[in-house]
Amino acid sequence: MLTGLVCVGDLVIRRRGVPREQAFSDAELIDINHCVMSAAMILMVWLMVDGVFAWAQVAIFGILAFALLPAYLRVRSTSERVDVLGHVTQNVAMIWMLAAMPILMSEMAIGGGSGHSHGVAAAGAVPTPTPAWADTVNVVFVVLSGTGALWWLYRAARPTSGHRLHLLSYSVMSAGMATMLLLMNT
Repeated sequence: MLTGLVCVGDLVIRRRGVPREQAFSDAELIDINHCVMSAAMILMVWLMVDGVFAWAQVAIFGILAFALLPAYLRVRSTSERVDVLGHVTQNVAMIWMLAAMPILMSEMAIGGGSGHSHGVAAAGAVPTPTPAWADTVNVVFVVLSGTGALWWLYRAARPTSGHRLHLLSYSVMSAGMATMLLLMNT
């Protein structure tokens, strides 16, 4: 939640005095992206979304990922390009998390480990293990998210890296993503 609040605060400051018809800057788009991502991750902690609601979120994060790609072409430094790719990667990881949640958590739900049984265990269903391909893809996103967390932590520690609180919020968001993905698959 803190990561979303940091980005909301920054967005409000950035938009102060800007005409409403002016398009969002790359930094503002990143702030919006993290606000939405923070809210979605908080929601996921409390309930398992599925159906139209899950696919609507997949569409939102897909749109945000594609909207960030032009920023990659506009930035000049290598660290800024890695930052933009990190944000895009986090969006793709959110898409994976939303789409794969039923697969990753099926054994846990049937076995009663998460409390999300939805009556399946009562019907006598047999737990099915997570497919190997889903485990593999999930591990890739855990590693990418963990790497993103370390990258933004490194950037926050550098003396000329910019807004440290913002960079730390990106690091926390990435670490939270890695943790949630890991927990879904255990």
